[in-house]
Amino acid sequence: MTADYVLGIDLGTTNSVIAYCPLGVDEPRIEMLPIPQLVDSATVESRDALPSFLYLGTDHDASGGSLDLPWAQGRDFAVGHLARRQAADVPDRTVGAAKSWLCHSHIDRHQPVLPWNAPGDVPKISPVTATQRYLEHLVAAWEAAFPDSPVVHQQVVLTVPASFDASARELTHEAALAAGFPEDFVLLEEPQAAVYSWLATTGDRWRKTMGLGDKLLVCDVGGGTTDLTLVGVSEEGGELTLQRLAVGNHLLVGGDNMDLALAHHVARQFAEQGVKLDPWQSVSLWHSCRNAKEALLAAEGPDTQSISVLGRGRKMIGGTVSVEVDRQAVASLLLDGFFPQCDVADRPARRRASGFREIGLPFEADTAVTRHLAAFLQAHGAEGQPVQPTKILFNGGVFKSAALQERLLDVMARWFGDAHRPKMLAGAPDLDRAVARGAAYYGWAKRHGGVRIRGGTARSYYVGVETSGLAIPGAPRPMKALCVVPIGMEEGTEANVPSEEIGLVVGEAAVFRFFSSSTRKQDQPGDLLDRWDEEELSETDSMEAELPADERIDDDYVPVRFQARVTELGMLELWCVGTKSPGRWKLEFSVREDAEG
Repeated sequence: MTADYVLGIDLGTTNSVIAYCPLGVDEPRIEMLPIPQLVDSATVESRDALPSFLYLGTDHDASGGSLDLPWAQGRDFAVGHLARRQAADVPDRTVGAAKSWLCHSHIDRHQPVLPWNAPGDVPKISPVTATQRYLEHLVAAWEAAFPDSPVVHQQVVLTVPASFDASARELTHEAALAAGFPEDFVLLEEPQAAVYSWLATTGDRWRKTMGLGDKLLVCDVGGGTTDLTLVGVSEEGGELTLQRLAVGNHLLVGGDNMDLALAHHVARQFAEQGVKLDPWQSVSLWHSCRNAKEALLAAEGPDTQSISVLGRGRKMIGGTVSVEVDRQAVASLLLDGFFPQCDVADRPARRRASGFREIGLPFEADTAVTRHLAAFLQAHGAEGQPVQPTKILFNGGVFKSAALQERLLDVMARWFGDAHRPKMLAGAPDLDRAVARGAAYYGWAKRHGGVRIRGGTARSYYVGVETSGLAIPGAPRPMKALCVVPIGMEEGTEANVPSEEIGLVVGEAAVFRFFSSSTRKQDQPGDLLDRWDEEELSETDSMEAELPADERIDDDYVPVRFQARVTELGMLELWCVGTKSPGRWKLEFSVREDAEG
């Protein structure tokens, strides 16, 4: 069955949206899909976004039908607007930030661990299952609107952070297939999707805006994360082309941090009036501060904004308590707290309040986006000098504020001089929807022809190889890292990894260790590292598995060499190929395993 539409899906940390475009048109006509969802008990309304929250209901919810949807009855969970509201009343039954948990390699993402630290009597689900639930809802919303065009027969582009490593991409891929996506759906990096959204608006005029040698910084600050990407302009066959040059780390700092900072500021004002907020009111205040922040930071915003929360005391049942918040104070709080002036040589602080910490999400200790940006530009520079972007594209809900855009540009002008202040590209009018719209445009352009951003893999990948030698009691043998995939390896290509034979442990449980880097651009397949800086080479998922023994080899390990392949869909495969037998074993950068003998 031929696809009628391309669907661009932005699976956001705080909100998810769908854009779509008919494939049979000569010019892209991109629309946004209204998403039916529960907004209250047994009340369904369509909204333009699906909040990425999941509420785990009680037996009473399921039996009473309060969580039913037009396409599903007897539900014991809800996603979307109602689930976000439940975060105030029953936070122990509400899952948030599942997308960030997908790339948190210190836990098993298939295990039921969310809501994190919830009491033992609360049912839990895995980050993969939570992601599947969001995507299932989006699939059902589409098919309710377009019953003759099921998702499995459409062209689907799902966006992921550029910072997602191979494991996080594989887990996202797994959740999407379980939710009903077609086998050939494509993963696209979110900052690239933002650029495609700009290209959809600009058309062929982009070549008059961008010139040979330009370096475009895509600065994407959303609700929960910050994503940084560099895209360069080069020339091929006399035509200007775009190539992704570098990506940053997965930074857990964004608009939610700003809303929380404002909520703390407002809570102190309530305290000065003798009003002490309980946990329910505090969460409610957090959500109220989001709207207040956007209003106060708008170009024509008011000088003051009233923020109210529902009263909870005996004397205030049914009433509200309010304070007035000053525009200038809020601007100072958020600009200096999240976009402070700093030097390009500065680095994010890694302070710790205690030598002990919970094993939760690795939220950034330093909320200064400007210091994270300085570290990113320095890491991808040359000869000790940072990269100097010539153009900048803002994306993410945070940058709906012109004041925040201007502050970041001012900081960069201080770094590089006013003459080298990056020129801002006019992005999409709706920064909350740009990624989804860009994904839809990318799918349409793939069918009809159009400019594509080249870049291949955003990271280089390595396997950990234990050295041989005399054993020392209590001391592990040293580990070397063998590069199997270089930065920039293109989709649809494969490479034999030149190396000495490596012993693959089979027939017994073994731990396979993997590493990745977004900065070691010089490493090529077969390069063997004896030592490395932990900041430039980080360990990703380890995998414990028992690979089947090869009956043709009378030993507990078989000599192999590696073959790496990046599929057309952007997934990474690593094959261990026997050198003394025809055995082949596939190792995934996740907890799955596959083997052929």
